[in-house]
Amino acid sequence: MKLALFDLDNTLLAGDSDFQWAQFLIEQRVLDREVYEARNIEFYEQYKTGTLDIHEFLDFQLKPLARHPREQLNAWREEFILKKIKPIVAPGASDLIAKHKLERNLCIIITATNSFVTSPIARMLGVDHLIATEPEQQEGQFTGRVSGIPCFREGKITRLEQWLMRAILPGYPFLKAGFIVTLWMICHS
Repeated sequence: MKLALFDLDNTLLAGDSDFQWAQFLIEQRVLDREVYEARNIEFYEQYKTGTLDIHEFLDFQLKPLARHPREQLNAWREEFILKKIKPIVAPGASDLIAKHKLERNLCIIITATNSFVTSPIARMLGVDHLIATEPEQQEGQFTGRVSGIPCFREGKITRLEQWLMRAILPGYPFLKAGFIVTLWMICHS
């Protein structure tokens, strides 16, 4: 068995789910257009040029989750998936995932976008494993802060290493100490 790691945004999707989520909330008038739209575009441009401060961005992106009850967020997210995500699934993405599954590869989406937004996308695409930035929760509600290391740049490697260490289970015979050491050496060289 091999790992098949997929980025999500501009890979399996022909667009960016983080950017689309904020735009969706603006369109729904959950977020003020004047305040949020320019800032969302600014962060997206920083991301594309490699200058994004992930903590500043997450402060912007996760705060709205803390302002609304989970039930309402879930309803908005369901509509978001239908209206904004399904139409931008990249051509060939489903076939590529299916090919890897037929080869019995372990498929994992690894993305900087937070897991609240991406977990239903992973399910929709038929990918059982997701490594994403985790929004902090207390008693089932979001706090507006990130939990742990953001899954961004070198944080993706750290989060993958953490996931691999937890995944040493029966059924994943390739996840042995030698594999993890080799992966670490490849990622850190």
